[in-house]
Amino acid sequence: MKIKVHLVSYCILAFISFSATAQQHGLILNDTTSVPEVDETPLFNNYNFNYKNRLDSIQKTVPLTYNEYVQKYIDIYSGRKDMMGRMLGLSDYYFPIFEKALKSLNIPEEIKYLPIIESSMNPHAVSRVGATGLWQFMFGTAREYGLNMDNFVDDRKDPIQASYAAATYFRDAYEELGDWLLAIAAYNCGMGNVKRAMEKSNSNDFWELRKFLPTETRNYVPAFIAAVYVMKCSDKHHISSQRPSYIKITDTIQVNRFISIPTLANALNMDEEELCTLNPSYKKKIVNGTDLEPKRVIVPKVSLANYARIYEVLNTDIETNMKVVLASNNESRPARNVKSKPLFFYHKVKPGQNLGAIANKYHVEVQDLKVWNKLKSLTIVPGQKIKVYSSHVESDISSRLKS
Repeated sequence: MKIKVHLVSYCILAFISFSATAQQHGLILNDTTSVPEVDETPLFNNYNFNYKNRLDSIQKTVPLTYNEYVQKYIDIYSGRKDMMGRMLGLSDYYFPIFEKALKSLNIPEEIKYLPIIESSMNPHAVSRVGATGLWQFMFGTAREYGLNMDNFVDDRKDPIQASYAAATYFRDAYEELGDWLLAIAAYNCGMGNVKRAMEKSNSNDFWELRKFLPTETRNYVPAFIAAVYVMKCSDKHHISSQRPSYIKITDTIQVNRFISIPTLANALNMDEEELCTLNPSYKKKIVNGTDLEPKRVIVPKVSLANYARIYEVLNTDIETNMKVVLASNNESRPARNVKSKPLFFYHKVKPGQNLGAIANKYHVEVQDLKVWNKLKSLTIVPGQKIKVYSSHVESDISSRLKS
């Protein structure tokens, strides 16, 4: 039976050009690919009232504080005219995607600027610790927020899927922390680190508790504010948008069978790598759609006259091993001869214990415990069994037995 294919036109400009920008331009400096390290206490002898007034004028929901730390990053990013020009060009395609996902959960629109400092808006960016995609999701967090990684796809690289996952994380972080700058900090270092900094400083003001956060996170929030400023005030710093080499209006096709991206590109009379760029999550250049789980393909807008060329491709199965194997958190690490270990264990709640104490005990996040145990609130009771996943299962079980 012929598959049903429907087209949904996107009113956005799609770029089909990725170069090895981040490494070529020295942007991958630590886990957060575009956040350079700065002096811990930069000198502040050039207070700029124009910068402060501009930040005040563009501030909406997220506080855009002006201080010496933000000034330092404004100096850095405004000086990187080529990089920021490319960010402006890429934003024509990506920002509408980010905005739609953020709006669906009432997340401030300003959060859309985070992928600039996370990944330089490169869906294939991978940090030294394995964070992947535009939003730089770690494997475990990605799974917890509904992203799929298997032998065919890595949803962390899918701009649409990953954006909705990021929006959900920010909803949870804001509900727990009550402040958008703290939610942004948590996105970098985890809610547990932020909550501990709040306790140590006895404050919920990012700038007050900043010194108790990891070094990278101390710089992360000022870098975010500076990126918002430079993107919004690019004309003040003579930064011009660099539109990608290929710009096209796109369509979305939902397919319910396995489709070869190279074969589809040939039918569309376009370069194979260009089509792969529009569909960065497919590892094998195969779209693994099924009747139960149709998959999305982004293609240049197809006219009715040209549709006949791709109809046969969309209705022909390809020969491939269709077995789907879930990816492992250790998939990129060398194989080792070790005995199989359990993925989780159960902690029995003691009188007086709360989720925060359990999270600290096993070096996990409160939000993780809520997700793993499908908890709708922070309330737990003595005797309740809490499922705990851990990369240190043996030592954690030993610790549990001794306590």
